[in-house]
Amino acid sequence: MITEARQPPGGGIGIAVRDLKVAYGGTRVLHGVSLDFAPGSFTALLGSSGCGKTTLLRALSGFVPVESGSILLGGEDIARLPPEKRGMAMVFQSYALWPHMSVHQNIGYGLKLRGASRAEIDAKVTSVLSILGLAGYESRKVTALSGGQRQRVALGRALAVDPPVLLLDEPLSNLDAKIRLAMRHELKSLHRRLGLTAIHVTHDQEEAMTMADEIVILDAGRVLQKGSPEEVYRAPNSPFVAAFLGADNVIAGEARLDGEALAIRLPNGGETRMPAARRVEGDCIIHFRANAVHFGAGSTRAGLRLAGRITQSSYPGGVYRYEVETPAGRFLVDDERRANPGEAIELLIPTEEMHVFPAGMPSA
Repeated sequence: MITEARQPPGGGIGIAVRDLKVAYGGTRVLHGVSLDFAPGSFTALLGSSGCGKTTLLRALSGFVPVESGSILLGGEDIARLPPEKRGMAMVFQSYALWPHMSVHQNIGYGLKLRGASRAEIDAKVTSVLSILGLAGYESRKVTALSGGQRQRVALGRALAVDPPVLLLDEPLSNLDAKIRLAMRHELKSLHRRLGLTAIHVTHDQEEAMTMADEIVILDAGRVLQKGSPEEVYRAPNSPFVAAFLGADNVIAGEARLDGEALAIRLPNGGETRMPAARRVEGDCIIHFRANAVHFGAGSTRAGLRLAGRITQSSYPGGVYRYEVETPAGRFLVDDERRANPGEAIELLIPTEEMHVFPAGMPSA
């Protein structure tokens, strides 16, 4: 018998995805994805366009059929249940509001479909409007609202049915920058207050890092890494993840294990030793971020030192951004010091900011 997943008192439900495969026609989009979402957690699915993050979200919600695998919600496999029986609510990128309805009617729509009484709907809508800071907007048409207010109404419609799981499909992407920043913090605060299990799809790294408890990096329908924002940022497990999270300066070198340390040498000069975070022997590649590099003159920090010459400069705000030509390649460098194109400098790449991988290591 088909049953509807119910919310336990006081919070969200855990989700266990096991070997999930999804195909569109004859094209496989998800290749055996397995993930766990803890009750009450806020997880961001992060990746470039076409990586499978939206497909995974829609498979969880039931809007995309599953080829094989299971989706366990509170221990019950819901992979073959229709969307309305899954106990989840979804907020879409386009908001998907009814333009001819008022704010009250939009928020109460899901409750009406579930057969709630008028009094129950009124009480719930009033409560949700208060939570979202929209009290007094009940009678307004959604077409008369700003983008941020429409986003709140779409969120309110999802929350009105008391879902244990909230799915967010890039709900902030249509907002301007200032409102988007404010809504990040509002959504995070709301999640903490309600204790829902939230899964948020985004291609925006900063949005994922500031909102989520855990980050899942996907590429080509596969999970590459999962961890806290700090773990994934500081310890990427592959060249793809390192580059995707901003460490897209790359140097070729040679690595040698020396006890508990890793000795790094560059073909054109420069060497250092660092803790061996992973076993790397022979040819290697070193990823590092523009904001991790320093003009090294006078610094005593350990790291790779490279002689270079500035070829371009710009000021994006807060720091200067330089393109620097070195014997090891051309790199982007952020530094507070003002310098001019043509100036000779020394670069320092601190050892703790270097992500070292075997040359030719696959992304996944």
